[in-house]
Amino acid sequence: MKKKRMRNKKNISVKAHKKRKHGIMDKEKAAQNVSPVVKKYWFQRYNLFSKYDKGIKMDEEGWYSVTPEQIAIRHALRCVAAIAKPKPVVIDCFAGVGGNAIQFARMCCSVVAIDIDPKRLELAINNAKIYGVQHCIDFIVGDFFQLAPSLKGDIVFLAPPWGGPSYKSIENFTLDFLKPRDGFTIFQFAQAITPNIIMFLPRNVDLQQVEELSWLSSPPLEVED
Repeated sequence: MKKKRMRNKKNISVKAHKKRKHGIMDKEKAAQNVSPVVKKYWFQRYNLFSKYDKGIKMDEEGWYSVTPEQIAIRHALRCVAAIAKPKPVVIDCFAGVGGNAIQFARMCCSVVAIDIDPKRLELAINNAKIYGVQHCIDFIVGDFFQLAPSLKGDIVFLAPPWGGPSYKSIENFTLDFLKPRDGFTIFQFAQAITPNIIMFLPRNVDLQQVEELSWLSSPPLEVED
């Protein structure tokens, strides 16, 4: 009986080893199928979404533009700390594949997620379902600049496109590099909704311009690294 048990354990061990091996091979195969632009980000997929293996979906732009999950969590915590009220309304003006909207919703915020691309918003809806927060988010397909006059919320979150991966090669990233309009224009549209604004910008941004941007608010907004 003892010998038989030992054999069974060995069989289980071999099966587990094969399963792990197949898993590694599948991931290597998946890495080979991604585009050169995405490949670098694919290896960071669990930093982007910890639940990536549960069925997260992204298009090419989503891979390089989504906020890494831990940074998105810090943004959400900052929102909750800034507004002392239950279930504050956060407007995510450039929602993309949903990285920030999901974390705001997980922190018990009511979220309005806007994106001009309907296919990208479908990906965001899929990703929100994986995190179980789709019921806390209103997804709106539309142009933020056209929608802004009719929007109401406690906090506006701005993470406009930085112009693709090439932004890193710019020594001094000025606000006119932001898409689809320059940073000052985007900020002023947000001001019409609420004075409580969080704007996510790259590390190489022109700090003098950021200071000028902060002075558009009264009192001036804090600039955080």
